[in-house]
This record gives sequence, C-alpha cells and structure tokens, in this order.
Amino acid sequence: MSGRGWIIFGVICVVLFGGLIFWSGRDRIDVSKVDTNKVLSGSAASGNIADRTFGDKDAKVVLIEYGDFQCPGCASAHSAVKAMSEKYKDNLAFVFRNFPLTNIHPNARAASAAAETAGQLGKYWEMHNMLYENQDEWSSASTEDRTGIFAGYAERIGLDKKTFTAKLNDTASVSKKINFDLALGRKLNVSGTPTFYLNGKKLAENQYSGEEALEKTLLEEFKKQNITVTQTTENQ
Repeated sequence: MSGRGWIIFGVICVVLFGGLIFWSGRDRIDVSKVDTNKVLSGSAASGNIADRTFGDKDAKVVLIEYGDFQCPGCASAHSAVKAMSEKYKDNLAFVFRNFPLTNIHPNARAASAAAETAGQLGKYWEMHNMLYENQDEWSSASTEDRTGIFAGYAERIGLDKKTFTAKLNDTASVSKKINFDLALGRKLNVSGTPTFYLNGKKLAENQYSGEEALEKTLLEEFKKQNITVTQTTENQ
C-alpha cells in the first residue's frame, strides 16, 4: 500500500473508532451523582418510574436488592425477603432494582419488563412475586411463548390481558427504568445476583440466607437505628 493509501486507511480507522465510541456511549446513563443508598423518585433517566418500594419508603432502614428474575439464587432468597419485608413493613423500605444477567439468563430482561409493565398498571409486587414463584415455568420458554405466559400471569393478578400485552410492547419507559437500575448496580460493581445492601452496606450471603438469618440482620440494624419495631403479617 502506498503512503497515501496508508493515510487514507488511518483516517477511515479513526472515523470508525470514533463512531463506535459515540454509539457505545450515546445510551450510557450517568448516575455518578445519584445516591444509590436512597429510595429514588422517578426521573427522565429512569423513564419517570420510581424505585419499586415495599413498606415505608421514608423508613430509616432501607434494604435494596439488585435482582434477576431468572436467577435461581434470587428465587431462593425471595421467600425470606418477602416474609421479612411483610413482617417489618412499618419500619423497613424494601427496594427491588432490576439487574438482569442476560448473558446467562436470556429471559431475565423480558421478565423485568413484565414486572415493570404490571407496575405501571398498579400490580408491581403481585407480578414480582408471580415471576419468582413460577420461575421454572417461564425461565426456559421461547421468546414467543414467554409473552403469553406473562400475559397469563397478568390475568391471574387481576389485570386485563390485552391491556397488559399492549403496554408490554410499548417498552420505552420500561427499558429506561431497567437500564437505569443496571447503571446503579454497575456503579456499585454489582456482578452477581442477588446482591443486597442494607443502609448502604453490602450483605454477606449468610446474612440473608433464610428467614432467620435475614431477620437477625434486620433486627440488628433496627437496634442500631434506635427503632422499636412493629410487625405485620399482611401479604404483599
């Protein structure tokens, strides 16, 4: 190749490389100034969807999970988290943030979208619980079949099937919400699920592995915050 040819080739490479940088960064979400330890309101960056919070969103004790609906470990932790967040709902804010690991769980992001869509229709926690408690039913479903399964769940929790499906296909705000949650997790170097933070401190697995362990962890934090706890047994 002549000297001029190498110059042209170099210019093309620079342009292509610059374009790749531009396109890879254009959808990147800047969460550098976001306090990941707080319960977050909706914003343009999150598709105007607030943190999915169960319990008292103004509580002094905040338990945040970065979870993947297709993750078996998350499904195993779900029972304890559900029981404890119900039991201490008057003193605890439980926040679930989407962290679908799509490289190993191909249906995880679709499940997050189903939960967020149900949430926009007022039934987030019902769908959240349905997805975890029936994980084996949809985790290996094809792209075509999973939509029907999720629509069936929507009907079971009291939503109109057609309305849910139509909204599920209108994913702009939901996609932003999922990407925003992912960005928050990446800021914290979350690499696996479930990952839990209690008042900003990352929990070890033995601190949430079962109802007894999680309750002990929560009671210690309540005591640290000088909170006299009240308990409820209502369902999410």
